[in-house]
Amino acid sequence: MTDKYVLDTSVIIDGKVPDILRDRISPNSQIIIPIAVLDELQAQASTNKPHGIEGLLQIRKIRDVCKTSKINLEFVGTRPTIEEIRLAKHGRIDAIIKDIALENDATLITCDYVQHLVSEAHGIKSMLLGSSKEDSELRFEKYFDKDTMSIHLKEGTCPFAKRGVPGNLKVVQLENEKLSSKEVDEITKEILEQSRLKKGLREINKDGATVIQLGKYRIAITKEPFSEAQEITVVRPIVKLTLEDYGLSEKLLARLTSNVEGIIIAGPPGSGKSTLASSLAEFYVMQNKIVKTFESPRDLQVPKEVTQYGPLEGSFENAVDILLLVRPDYTIFDEIRRYRDFQVFSDMKLAGVGMIGVIHASKPLDAVQRFIGRIELGMIPQILDTIIFMDAGMVKKVYEISLTVKVPYKMTEADLARPVVEVKDFSTGLTEYEIYTFGEENVIVPVEPTDEANKNKIYKLAESKIRDVIRRFDPNPEISILSDNKVRIKVQKDVIPRIIGKGGTTINELEDMLGVKIDIEMKTPTLGKEIHFEVSESGNGVVIMLDEETIGNKVNLYIDDEFVCANQVGKKSRIKIDKRSESGRMILNAIIAGQKIKIFQINNG
Repeated sequence: MTDKYVLDTSVIIDGKVPDILRDRISPNSQIIIPIAVLDELQAQASTNKPHGIEGLLQIRKIRDVCKTSKINLEFVGTRPTIEEIRLAKHGRIDAIIKDIALENDATLITCDYVQHLVSEAHGIKSMLLGSSKEDSELRFEKYFDKDTMSIHLKEGTCPFAKRGVPGNLKVVQLENEKLSSKEVDEITKEILEQSRLKKGLREINKDGATVIQLGKYRIAITKEPFSEAQEITVVRPIVKLTLEDYGLSEKLLARLTSNVEGIIIAGPPGSGKSTLASSLAEFYVMQNKIVKTFESPRDLQVPKEVTQYGPLEGSFENAVDILLLVRPDYTIFDEIRRYRDFQVFSDMKLAGVGMIGVIHASKPLDAVQRFIGRIELGMIPQILDTIIFMDAGMVKKVYEISLTVKVPYKMTEADLARPVVEVKDFSTGLTEYEIYTFGEENVIVPVEPTDEANKNKIYKLAESKIRDVIRRFDPNPEISILSDNKVRIKVQKDVIPRIIGKGGTTINELEDMLGVKIDIEMKTPTLGKEIHFEVSESGNGVVIMLDEETIGNKVNLYIDDEFVCANQVGKKSRIKIDKRSESGRMILNAIIAGQKIKIFQINNG
């Protein structure tokens, strides 16, 4: 009886059939190739897919070996319809192949484990072959050493690599021989095969472009019609750092560990943005936080505890619904580029998820500018509060973003006051840029650091001069400079008539002498001793820490002279007020608006 064998698509593409025919198949046996397989490979080859071309070349080799080894080769079956070819990835062609093996009482030879299992379930004899390449080193890996960040292989050119560290990368020619089209095709085929065997993540698969995450390698393959020639770019992270390796200041570390939840990591390509993002992910995991990522491709080097999400059905918007259900403390959004990405980042931040975004930017301010136009200007400080700019693998600049209502820089009229987004240098606290709406346009105005520093000095001198004048009426006035030409002075209630004078004569004289408009208000009545305190957020509460000597005493809390609440200091010398209560909301709003909070110890007599 003649032994019969049916070859499926996977074993033909793998390239092992010629060796099997020589070593394991006896003469006079019959090799059957379903016509459906031939047509499937032809369809792939017609669309420039490497598997299709390689499969047809292998069939030619199989024919030659069969002739030499006196093995019968037949093409059996009917041609699949266009619909069946389209449904090939859903198993339609595999089903046709199994039917032919069953009808001919033949052994199916395959490299596809699922095909092997289904065949045995149908009672079809099946021979499963493991790929010879499964455990072998990939051909492109010979170009990598410990300092290589990426390699660039293109047909008709010599192979190149980028070596060094971020900020000091050099392009190095790896070989003097130019790569042929066949060599690049073989490397591509090997990558695609290894991706299938090792469960690589195929992040993008378009006509002319494929992006695969294969272990630590991110591989981009381009060809016609997207590029004029076939090219392979393989990128590998060369540095893995912890947050301690960056030498961040204690002030910045404290900010990252506080309730800051809108961080943007910006910088040009290759500046170390993703490395810092990975370090932050590891840092937050060590802080017992639940951390997730949004990536496409998923190439961040993060701990196993961090789940890496890609687009759901092609969109991160669809993934948001799932992410909110798993309730992460922090989500790292790698490579924010598209309009929808900014919307997703903003929606998640406003939903209460701590967000760390990675953005390409050539200058620190560019990170803010990319949000302008996509997000309402007044909402930006609620979405972004910290910008970390990377260059050459180091933190070069840190900005903090805040919203205030003021007269913009270099404007003088008080009636021009408006909401202004201030971009401040985190280390110095000086404003470097102001962003506001003027007419119908968003305006970004650089603030000269010397002007800002001088302005602060002038305000202090002015405050001192005004205090000296007002002390004639009240020995301890409270002075607030509202703008370049307006101040607010708070004095004791019984002093106010003397400052105003008959018919306003005295205050008019004071305004002429000082050159500013003066608003007179009554000072807060002091009910006991004013005491020092520190306020912070903790979970659902606002925590006010006081001195130990206040334990057990009652205190009154005021915001801009308005009584808010009375509380008793607890055993840990602190007061905790629920954020959701009216008092809690007033305190949080006062902190955001920069209002003055005072606490007085009530006399027990």
